[in-house]
Amino acid sequence: MSINLSLDNLEASFPADFTEDQKAAAKTLFYKNLALAAHTFYGGKIQVVPSCGVYGLNWFNAWYTPGVSKISTTIRDDNDTSFALSSRGNMVAVVSDSTRVLGDGDCTPPGGLGVMEGKAMLMKYLGGVDSIPLCIDSRDESGKNSPEKIIDFVKMVQHSVGAVNLEDISQPNCFKVLDELREACDIPVWHDDAQGTACVTLAGLLNALKLTGRSLSDAKIVLLGSGASNSTIARLILADGGDPAKMVVFDTRGGLHADRKDIEADKRYYRKWELCQQTNPKKINDIAEALKGADVLIALSQPGPDTVKKEWIFGMAKDSIVFVCANPVPEIWPYAAHEAGAAIVATGRGDFPNQVNNSVCFPGILKGALIVRARKITDAMAIRCAHSIADFSEKLGISRNNIIATMKETELFAVEAADVAMQAIADGVARVNLTWQQVYDTALADIKASRKLTDDMMKLGHIQEPPQSMLQEALDKAIAEIKKK
Repeated sequence: MSINLSLDNLEASFPADFTEDQKAAAKTLFYKNLALAAHTFYGGKIQVVPSCGVYGLNWFNAWYTPGVSKISTTIRDDNDTSFALSSRGNMVAVVSDSTRVLGDGDCTPPGGLGVMEGKAMLMKYLGGVDSIPLCIDSRDESGKNSPEKIIDFVKMVQHSVGAVNLEDISQPNCFKVLDELREACDIPVWHDDAQGTACVTLAGLLNALKLTGRSLSDAKIVLLGSGASNSTIARLILADGGDPAKMVVFDTRGGLHADRKDIEADKRYYRKWELCQQTNPKKINDIAEALKGADVLIALSQPGPDTVKKEWIFGMAKDSIVFVCANPVPEIWPYAAHEAGAAIVATGRGDFPNQVNNSVCFPGILKGALIVRARKITDAMAIRCAHSIADFSEKLGISRNNIIATMKETELFAVEAADVAMQAIADGVARVNLTWQQVYDTALADIKASRKLTDDMMKLGHIQEPPQSMLQEALDKAIAEIKKK
């Protein structure tokens, strides 16, 4: 059994009598088993290697002392030269307190390392961007997670990197952390769970609406979940032309609307309160009612597969669009959503059609921001990135099972980078003015070089191929666990 066959044709390895539910559950278990074995085999996913050559021991006199003194004094006299004279110009800090890791909640500070290393790996391979995973303890003296501690940490570390990617910070701290750091820091601070997920969701939604003959301004949209991701998705949809009167957002207590005094009273949830004031003028509290005749459901809530009910989807408009993006298990399995009448179904997983995952967004948007040395990433830059992804995908050819380009499209990230860089220049937040083509060429060259580096390390044996037995054991365990249930 080869690795490619095992991963690309996984369902063919399951017993013939497995139901669709069992196959879907078995896939999840297989990837969890494989992840544990593979991370143990490799000792994580990233390493640090020099970007310069060592052409003899005397070169250390230039790379370190005494020559490096000239680098220190040059940067001292003009801090912006640090972007060109060090790795800072292409370096991102991936910062998390690990209080909301995927669908697993608070995993303790080191518990987020697997995700943060994964983010760093994807950033390098897909976007040609270097990064450092930094999982920190945000608890204060009382034991509560403090947004101020994260804010202070990022303010201190910003001078070593060209951008900061915030990740897996729980609500409501995530809102305060992002909003304060966007203003306080002189480099882009990007919350990928919120802005990245919103950006790629908007891209997928734009194409899904095209395929079903709708427009963003006319669509009736229901969002299940009001955490960092969905709150920001709602905000970007409205900023890009969505009608707030046709939008309803739900949290665990019902619909968000102007009578939600519990949200108004808690100043930490100011982003949710903004949505309460803007959306759901009919003050609908029942999601089944809200979904009657709705064109779109966007769910980023409790992992399923029974969080979203088939009968809810039955009540939606013809050719409905359903995004169920909870990880690691969507709120309803795609086949069940289709059975209930959904025309287009998207999830956050790559083993189903229409993966809506921020991995097709953050490498490109951060690369563009870094190349023009942007001081921040504006909402306009995020919306431009969404349209860049949607337009690129449409040119490739979209269908109801293929609404958005995948990570396989090398050129996508360079196009995103160039489009985002042009928006940064237009918004007045870029330190460097370049043409679209200059940014595109730089980004594409870096991306190709990064991928070639990984390929060469694999060919030369610096990255070892995992044994076939690892995959077989992961598969056998998954099948055995499903059969027990």
